[in-house]
Amino acid sequence: MRYFGPYPLVEDNSQVAQSSLMWSARATYKFDTRTQLNVDILNLFDRKADDIEYYYTSRLPGEPPAGVNDIHFHPAEPRTFRVSLVTRF
Repeated sequence: MRYFGPYPLVEDNSQVAQSSLMWSARATYKFDTRTQLNVDILNLFDRKADDIEYYYTSRLPGEPPAGVNDIHFHPAEPRTFRVSLVTRF
């Protein structure tokens, strides 16, 4: 489980990021002392959240030359399955 509570995006707290809660799961099968198989499910409940948020001035095409102050974000990946085989030498 990963939880990020609300946090300020600017020093005066006038812009605050939303909180997010993500769950992941892992199952491991050990073949022997050196080899194991891992199965991971990331974003187990397929939550729509942001991994990180920023507040800054953007200057995209069609926006005024002075830019637009706004919250920008990187969305969390959708539910993802990952299988890995680990061998230790």
